[in-house]
Amino acid sequence: MQDLRHFFAPVHFLELQEPGTYQPEQWGAQVNFGNDEGFDWEDADIILIGCGETRGNKPSAAYSNAPDAIREQFYKTYNWHRSIKIADAGNIIEGATVEDTYAALRTVLTEVYAAGKVAIVLGGAHDLTLQQYETYKKAGRIINAAVADMLIDLKETESLSDESFLFDMLTHEPNFVRHYSHIGFQSYYVHPHMLETLDKLRFDFYRVGKVKEHIENIEPVLRNSDLFSFDVSAIAHTYAPANTHGSPNGFTGEEACTLTRYAGMSKQLTSLGIYGYQPAQDKHQMTAKQIAQMLWYFIDGFYVRNAEADLSDRNEFISFHVQLTHYDTLFLKSKRTNRWWMELPDKTFVPCSYSDYLQASNNEIPERWLREQERLV
Repeated sequence: MQDLRHFFAPVHFLELQEPGTYQPEQWGAQVNFGNDEGFDWEDADIILIGCGETRGNKPSAAYSNAPDAIREQFYKTYNWHRSIKIADAGNIIEGATVEDTYAALRTVLTEVYAAGKVAIVLGGAHDLTLQQYETYKKAGRIINAAVADMLIDLKETESLSDESFLFDMLTHEPNFVRHYSHIGFQSYYVHPHMLETLDKLRFDFYRVGKVKEHIENIEPVLRNSDLFSFDVSAIAHTYAPANTHGSPNGFTGEEACTLTRYAGMSKQLTSLGIYGYQPAQDKHQMTAKQIAQMLWYFIDGFYVRNAEADLSDRNEFISFHVQLTHYDTLFLKSKRTNRWWMELPDKTFVPCSYSDYLQASNNEIPERWLREQERLV
């Protein structure tokens, strides 16, 4: 990787901690960090990047210390998977303009992706998601993207904001989004026309109540995603009290952790962003602790990712043949993780759930199969 130190604040959060702050088994004592000559992220699996840019939410907003507030809680958690290596690059320096900050973050993420590492962005406002996407666009890679948010930020505005970034991401040409999934929207805050627009584009959207009923059905969605962006507004206020612009309804803390664990399990996913945290509103740092635990579960899922076999190694999977719409459809179940895949008529495989297999076994066409077929047309 090129030398990126000039993009980051000269002093790292961990350099400000007193010796002995962390026990040897805690992440704070194990993370490779800093911008000095000895900093090396070549051996890391996951790279943390802080970016407190919030002018996409409000032009006059100050640079947020949210990334460090999250770090304070995350580094107190214990590492149960010593084989996983994390490097913390620090915080992107605030640019003279919001576009300058975007450019710096985009450059760093591009280098991380090119090096084959998984990036975790600690925001900052939700419009930073667009810089996650721009990384793949610059590489010319067509991706599947997923966002968890109580809103659908698809407004058409003159300038980029945290309410409009999806418009740029999903409609600007050339476009590199093969498929988009929106997780956890709350109907009473979303204009019906936005859902109609997503449906016309053959994108998927999952109302929060439906996700909560069978959250395991979202695992294949995230397994098939390259990018995952999580706005803390998707979490109910009770579980994320700093979320003053959120809702009394939403995901529980455990459900939010389940979603990030699913994301960590995905071999395909290389970029995670967590946005919208406001530390000034966070009583007892409960929301920071919530996000820290979401990071812990992402790493726990990452450990499972490394254990999964390739689909080409059929000895590691149990095969089930089901007659579906005149096709002999093959379902595969992993012996290692119990996850499922289903074959499409073009002989490609897509992630699916056990319930998809049960539907097919009962001579019902799974909706996931139909939606994939629509996108192949």
